[in-house]
Amino acid sequence: MLSESFEVIDPRFTSLVFENVHVEKLWTGARWTEGPAYVAAAKHLLFSDIPNDRVMRYDEVSGTVSVFETPCGFQNGRTVDPQGRVVACEHGGRRVSRREHDGTVTVLASSYNGKKLNSPNDVVVRSDGSIWFTDPTYGIDSDYEGHMATSEIGGSNVYRIDPESREIAAVATDFAKPNGLAFSLDEKQLYISDTGLSHDPDGPHHIRVFYIAASGRELSNGRVFATCDAGVFDGFRLDCLGNIWASAGDGVHCFAPDGTLLGKIKIPEAVANVDFGGINRNRIFITATQSLYSVYVRVNGARNLARHVG
Repeated sequence: MLSESFEVIDPRFTSLVFENVHVEKLWTGARWTEGPAYVAAAKHLLFSDIPNDRVMRYDEVSGTVSVFETPCGFQNGRTVDPQGRVVACEHGGRRVSRREHDGTVTVLASSYNGKKLNSPNDVVVRSDGSIWFTDPTYGIDSDYEGHMATSEIGGSNVYRIDPESREIAAVATDFAKPNGLAFSLDEKQLYISDTGLSHDPDGPHHIRVFYIAASGRELSNGRVFATCDAGVFDGFRLDCLGNIWASAGDGVHCFAPDGTLLGKIKIPEAVANVDFGGINRNRIFITATQSLYSVYVRVNGARNLARHVG
């Protein structure tokens, strides 16, 4: 019998979680936690407390949480690229930036067609070196998670940064509020969540999946992969079997590659994002409203180069 931390919807879920394992609350004290990224070389997790304009650090060795950086440009989502560098989305700076090994910061994207980006939200790096990110308006809608401003672009798009030319191209322009994103294990498909429900009671609250062209530059044949039954899907991750573990209003929802909802990790706060971490990548770190949680599972996080999803 599984612990009360899990809800089984499809029997396949029982093979992914442990019977005697419970969700652990690691820390609380934020206003809105987001953007978890496990840095294996340092054995720590970085995550955002967006309204407080700070990056927090959970030290896996000591089990302590401390402020890693403040101010930080109201950072939201981040990822660790194949070279071990942290790539971050900044609401305040309205840009995507990368922390180099020597501590300097490289700006990767701040405008499109001469117009400022809205407020980059989530980011992922493909194995070819291209960087893909979402750009809704959450960071410019008010002064709470960034700086209030009018969108210069006039829409919320998904972009790709070319690894060679650094050219920024819009790859999806039909989203209300594009948010989390992730590549399939073979990198032939891209999953993107739309959290438009936050601005429209009839707005989208689903994940769509697209095919990536052989050139690696365009998306096509988008379709709805899964719709959220509790709030919205924000950030999400894939495990090594191709299952998607997605944040939701009542916890973390686990979907099979065929789109079947297998089960849920129940969390008492609305979840914004997740990441697999730990030495074996079998520990799910969960950023949920004011707190950071974790739980060990039977399955390991995806080890492909583009494992991060927002």
